Amino acid sequence: MLQPLDRRTLLRGAGAALAIPLLEAMAPARASTPTAPRRLVWIYAPNGVHMPEWTPTNEGELAALPPTLAALEPLRAQLLVISGLVHDKARPNGDGPGDHARAAATFLTGAQALKSEGPIRVGVSADQIAARARGALTRLRSLELGNEAGRLGGQCDSGYSCAYSNSISWSSPHTPLGKETDPRNVFDRLFRDGEAQLSEAEREARRAKRRSLLDLVREDARRLTAQLAPQDARKLDEYLTGVRELERRIEWTRTQSEGNTAQLERPKSAPEDFDAHARLMADLLALALEGDATRIVTWMLANEGSNRSYPAHGVAEGHHELSHHGKDAEKQRKIAAINRAHIAVLAHLLERLARAEGAESILASTRVAYGSAISDGDRHNHDELPILVAGGGPAWRSGRHVVLATPTPCANLWRTLLSEFGARTEQLGDSTGELAL
Repeated sequence: MLQPLDRRTLLRGAGAALAIPLLEAMAPARASTPTAPRRLVWIYAPNGVHMPEWTPTNEGELAALPPTLAALEPLRAQLLVISGLVHDKARPNGDGPGDHARAAATFLTGAQALKSEGPIRVGVSADQIAARARGALTRLRSLELGNEAGRLGGQCDSGYSCAYSNSISWSSPHTPLGKETDPRNVFDRLFRDGEAQLSEAEREARRAKRRSLLDLVREDARRLTAQLAPQDARKLDEYLTGVRELERRIEWTRTQSEGNTAQLERPKSAPEDFDAHARLMADLLALALEGDATRIVTWMLANEGSNRSYPAHGVAEGHHELSHHGKDAEKQRKIAAINRAHIAVLAHLLERLARAEGAESILASTRVAYGSAISDGDRHNHDELPILVAGGGPAWRSGRHVVLATPTPCANLWRTLLSEFGARTEQLGDSTGELAL
């Protein structure tokens, strides 16, 4: 009889190492199924949303989703849409303009960003509190992703450092964590340990000599598969197929980019198209959780104050430009289209996480929080925030629209998620307690 597998079992070969998903064979002999680890994901969308198409019409059961959230319909029973949350520390509070910088900086810290030409200061973010408590359980303490590059130095918004606009993850009050926007680099960090620290030239030299990651670990995979029950063997095959497909998609993107000889500089491998780029990142995020490379992820769909356009969704103008809509109906329509594009990416991720892991899905053990620290981009208000939480199992009764007493600090929600994750904290920014959801 096969001895139970260790949860951290790796496939190895020719210097490569690949984590594998949770299998029935990883259960202790006395248990019928392995226990899935808890996971936390935060996804940030910039510039607020068009609230009339975001907010459900009724409190209580989500009998129907509003237009912006329509792509989430297959997962409606897994959603908790929360109204009434506020980020007071994203308000000026005497500091004048700079709502976009403050919004991103405050989102997971609940703290007021220091407006200064010198040092930066805000607070430790919720994801990094989680990482301090449980990050040592995985190879990567946490994973920071983005779909728009941005520097962490200089000033980007009315005297605020670019670090505030371009990062939502802070390991200390003075230390923002840079996010990875290149899918190849994320893949290398997840599945090719040590390569993330190499220069691009060194990576290219390795790629020129190396076959597929799965080719390197094939013999180890074949040996393990022969020892597994059919259900586990099928799951392992599906996981490895997913890794190979991501390799193929990333390599295809790279060769397509390099084939454009009109460019003076070698393009990055990240697709220019938002949807293609975001779906790649979503699939990488899902594989990171499935392989237990990390249990804590932050993802910025774009930087706060982003002015990128979304031509595939009929929006040629910049997002930030449109967010100052002055109640113009056409601009509001286009903002809603951008909001739906972002939610479609969330839907893709959630559907990906909903596939089975043992007796339940990955989504059942993962809380995915999505939202912004700005409500209406024209007003730059930081109350009645657009926030939802998906997944996470039966601890809460999901499939609801919860309306909280205003004002309820958004940091209270983050403290609630942290407690459930096993990283209880008595202080997070301006929090006043935890929520009973």
